[in-house]
Amino acid sequence: MVLELVAFDIETTGFSVRDEVTVAGFAFPLGVRVFVQSGGRDASGLESRVQDRVECHVQLSVHASEAALLEAVGAFSRDRLAGDDVLLAAFNGETWRSGFDLPFLRTRLSMNDVAWPFDEVPYTDLLPVVSKRFNTTIGGDECRDLVGVYDALCGGSVGELDPFVESSEAVAAFERGEFVALVLHNVADVLRTRELGVLAERYCSKSDFKLKSLTCTRNG
Repeated sequence: MVLELVAFDIETTGFSVRDEVTVAGFAFPLGVRVFVQSGGRDASGLESRVQDRVECHVQLSVHASEAALLEAVGAFSRDRLAGDDVLLAAFNGETWRSGFDLPFLRTRLSMNDVAWPFDEVPYTDLLPVVSKRFNTTIGGDECRDLVGVYDALCGGSVGELDPFVESSEAVAAFERGEFVALVLHNVADVLRTRELGVLAERYCSKSDFKLKSLTCTRNG
């Protein structure tokens, strides 16, 4: 059975334990699901403004706080992701020795006392399989960042969606309440991730993908 690859990526206000998740996005074959926290600010009409800028279908919900966003992600995951037919994938989301998205998410969930959302969800990280099974050397140096690897291997039009040159610009965009730009950046990243995952599925064996269960030892 071939699992449905669902790409995952988050945006945050920074890198410290006190920083917050601002966006969580999931890319499916037929569209993208995005969760945004507004910090209590007005973000009315955000979904339609984003949809006007992208070709794929985007379903978006706005939440007043990080805790509300995390709760919504959990409900979505239990309804849509849990089971045997979905493979959650990220690019440097969590590898054997490093990763960003899942470690950051664990910390913020624990600080908000919100349950882990990915029980019964298998996970793979695309950074190891792409870096080991494809040549990603550019200008004599191995490229290991999502944008660079995507541009080298896929070269698609997804990058045209992204209003940012550096991911760090997402922090300033949230602070200024520039939610359209923030969401477009996240949509671009999950679409890049999914395209790389599909590419790897086409040219790599199943054994090249290192799968792990995200089910916690103690639920609840």
